[in-house]
Order: sequence, then structure tokens, then C-alpha cells
Amino acid sequence: MWEIVGRSIGSQMDNNPTLEGMRQILTLSYDHLPHHLKACIMYLSIFPEDYVICKDRLLKRWIAEGLIPEKRGMTQMELAEAYFNELMSRSMIDRGTDIVTVYQWREETCRMHDMMLEVMVSKSLESNFVSLLGRQYEGMAYDRIRRLAIHGGVEATQESSSKKMTAHRGIKAMTMKHVRSLSIFDTEAQNLLARLGEFMLLRVLDLEDCKGLQKEHMSHICRMYLLRFLSLKCSDIKVMPSRIGDLEHLQTLDVRQTQLTSLPETVTKLEKLEHLLFTTKDGNLMSGWILPQGINKMKALRQLNKAVVVSEEKVAKEIGDLDQLEDLCIYVDTRNKDMDQNVLEELAKSLSKMNSLQLLDIGNLGCDKWPFKRALHFLHQVKSPPQLLRYFRICGLIDQLPKWVGGLMNLTELVIAWTYVDGVQLFSDICKLPNLQRLTLGPYFIRHRQDMVARSSQSFPKLKELTLGYSPEVPEVYGFEKGCMPELETLVLQFDDQWKTTAGIEHLKNLKEVQISCVKEGALAAVVEVLEVENK
Repeated sequence: MWEIVGRSIGSQMDNNPTLEGMRQILTLSYDHLPHHLKACIMYLSIFPEDYVICKDRLLKRWIAEGLIPEKRGMTQMELAEAYFNELMSRSMIDRGTDIVTVYQWREETCRMHDMMLEVMVSKSLESNFVSLLGRQYEGMAYDRIRRLAIHGGVEATQESSSKKMTAHRGIKAMTMKHVRSLSIFDTEAQNLLARLGEFMLLRVLDLEDCKGLQKEHMSHICRMYLLRFLSLKCSDIKVMPSRIGDLEHLQTLDVRQTQLTSLPETVTKLEKLEHLLFTTKDGNLMSGWILPQGINKMKALRQLNKAVVVSEEKVAKEIGDLDQLEDLCIYVDTRNKDMDQNVLEELAKSLSKMNSLQLLDIGNLGCDKWPFKRALHFLHQVKSPPQLLRYFRICGLIDQLPKWVGGLMNLTELVIAWTYVDGVQLFSDICKLPNLQRLTLGPYFIRHRQDMVARSSQSFPKLKELTLGYSPEVPEVYGFEKGCMPELETLVLQFDDQWKTTAGIEHLKNLKEVQISCVKEGALAAVVEVLEVENK
């Protein structure tokens, strides 16, 4: 980071070579920001020091807080991203390490340098933009709270009893009727959860990682009728009340990695909802939210995961009415004996209507159940594939990739798993994609091949990262001919307990890194031994 500091540091630091001098430079950088960026950067003072912030979460919160105006020709999410990128270009936010989930989804993260955060906290407290409690902010009192963030320490057992009592009295004395935003970063904030019923004017409620959510807490939340952003991610919530459908202004509902196994049908009443995020606590690939009839009422949806189509043809058809969808994770449940081929045909028609789609994760549950060994074969029937796709993950049995995949000119990342596709054809179908940068194959992506070779004619012109996932039986050899993958920088090789031969790695002229991992414990040592023998 620190381009701004670097440009100013010369003469000013010669005159004032102290931390205070650095703070003055950072304050000056903030003061020269355009007005619309000042609120956005100050908003990061809500997050604790060294906290890894998911970019997507931050942008959605900006929107819910009213920091992102509407602009003709752009969605609010696009404008929020533009603001974010401008702050990055000014080096006021640092890029973090991407988080890759069990589903191979990639989440961008960011963080703020400690000294920049210190300046932003000072600005926020001074202007009553944010009120902070916990850790170093314990004992602070506020007259009128707009945005409240709990940073932990209020319930921490290691704190002295007198300090905890002071903190508890401080919270108890505060009035919450004016609070518009509540963020709890303390996993054990029971004292504040007990007062949720007082926060009736909230626009933003972020309880990610918060433990101890009970039925009565959810009842209070479902009466916060002005809510626009609700995150219960990684909480221990087990049941979602049907009254969640009463939150008519809700734009984001994040219930990923909870103990929920379903959502009530009343969710379809949320006609302003743009982002609906659902996964289970254990990351179970065989679970998801079974879509109810009436899903087509949610016409504002831009992001939907992890949705499951079971056996209702009408539901498969209604999905096609969600023409604003940009990000879709959807699975067909082929474990259901009532699954009809008509359902899959309707789903293919629906996918053909989704012209706004940019991210698509599609698969089937129960891929070993007859007669649906090729349950994703319906993808060949998609007549008008989404041309804006940047990310495509296909996870389930299909004989070969649909021909239209080779025509996705905007595709930058492709993940293929559990497909058992024809290995001869696979590289031929995708090697000409002009913008493909990441390719993940596996596990169990190929069938009936002893070797898998990237030919000289298969250029992969912009591919930078290739992951070859474990597949116990085939192929035995991964090969690279001269001239293939000229831009490849990272090669990731994953095995179970048996090393597979690699040939032609010397032809990967731009290769900078090879990562090797083994699924089975203790297998890595054996792989290293084989490599040492091969390289003598």
C-alpha cells in the first residue's frame, strides 16, 4: 500500500519524522477525497483492527446504508464497486487474500492498514459517524448512536469483573432507539442480544459469527421492518421464522454456514430482495434450499445460492422469470424418483433467458442414482447461453461439455468436477477461450484416459492458473507439449495416495509455482520421494 504516503513522505517526513507526521499525511489524504468517498472509507472504521473484510459484504452494506446513490446506466452494486476500486487505486484500502470455499467459490477480501484505521476511527468518532464498544473502546459513552459496532471484550472471560461490569452498565445506559446499523464482532455478546427488541429502526443488522441466537431473538429481528441488510452467516440459528417474509425492504439475506436446513416459503414475499445466500454449516454438498413455487415474484434477485430444483416443472419454469440474476448456484436433485425429464427441459429454457448471468454454478445431487447418471445432459439443450458469464462451475455427471462453453468469450474461470467427461475432447473444447485465466479440473472430472495431454495446438492463450484435482484411477499421466499454456504461472497438483507422472513441465516457460497436495494423510512424503527419484 502507501502510494499516497510515498508521494508525500519526502519533505514532510524530513521535517516531522514521527508517527504523528504519518498520521498528518494520512489525514491530509482523507481530507482531499471527494465527498462520496469520504463516507465509504470512514465506514471501514466499523470493522476491528486486522479484520479480513469480504469485499462483497462491504459493498452490500454500503448500499444498505445509503452511501451509494442510484445512477442511470449502472446498478448500485456496479457503482459501489467503482467506489471501492477508486479507494484501492488511492491505496487507502489493501487487497487481501482471496478466500476459496469448499464449492470453489472465490471471495475477494480487503483490509485497512492499522494507522489508516486509527485515523478513520478518530474521524468517525469525532463526527458521530460510528459508535464503538468493546476492547479498547470499553467504557465509552455516546449520546445519540447511529451506527453501533461491538468489537468484542464485553463478555470476554479474561477481563476483570469490575471492567466487565462497567462495560455492561455502559451498554445498559445507552438508548438504542436511534440506531440504524448494528454490527456485532463479539461471538458471545449475549448482553446486547437480549436488547434486540429495542432496535426497531435498523437498516443494517450484521451478526456474522455471533453465537447464542435463539427463537426470541429471531422474533425481534422479524419485526425490524426497515431492514435492508441482514447477515446471520456462521451463526447457530436453526429455524427461520415465517415472518421473515414481512421484511419488505430487505435487499440482502445472508444465511450461509448456519444450521438452517431450509427457508420458509414466505421468503418469496421479499420482492425487493437482491441477494439470497444459503449454505449449511458443514458445507454439505448434498444440501440446499429447495425452491418453492412463487419464486418468480422475487424479480429483484441478482444473486441466488444454493438453490435446489426437485420435481416441480412449474418451479423450473419460474426461474426463467428472474431476468435480473447475475449470480446463480443451482442444483437439480436427482435423488428424487419423481424427477421428470420435463423439469430439466424447462430448466434449460430458463437458463436460455438469463442474459444478465455472470456467475453460474450448476450441478446435481445424487449423481450416482440411476437413471440420472447423466443428469446434466440437459445443458446441451440451452439454446442461448449467457454470453456475459465470467465464472462457470459444472459439478455433476455429463457425457461431454456443452459445445456452447467454447463460445463464452468473457469466461475467466472454469471449474469442472464430478463430470467424468471424455478426456480426449475436454481440452479441445476450451483451449481457445480468449479470456480464461483459471481452470480447475477435479475431483473425478475425466473418464477412460490413461493420459491427459495439453497439445501444442491447444494454446490456452491467457491461462495463468491450472488445478488438476485428484482422481484415483485416471489419468496416470499429465502431459504438456511445447507451446501450450504460454502464460501459465501456477500449477496445482492434487493426489489421493498415488503419484501421477507429469511430462513436459519444462515446456511451461512462464511457470513460477507448483503446488502439490495429497488427500490421504501421510501420502505427501511418498510423493516427495518419487519426485526426488524422478529428478535425479
